[in-house]
Amino acid sequence: MSDLKLEDCINETCPWSGKPVVETSLALYKGHVVGFCNTGCRDKFEKAVGMFDGLLR
Repeated sequence: MSDLKLEDCINETCPWSGKPVVETSLALYKGHVVGFCNTGCRDKFEKAVGMFDGLLR
């Protein structure tokens, strides 16, 4: 279970779909809670930003 909360989310709409964010689809990114409309969008985001982790040293 995640400690992320919807009230801490920095966005109201999903960056992928434009739909409203839901509490079950939150991610932590650079110290900020980012929301998504579903877990698929959240997982797609985490995979995309994760691809850059190895590039930054």
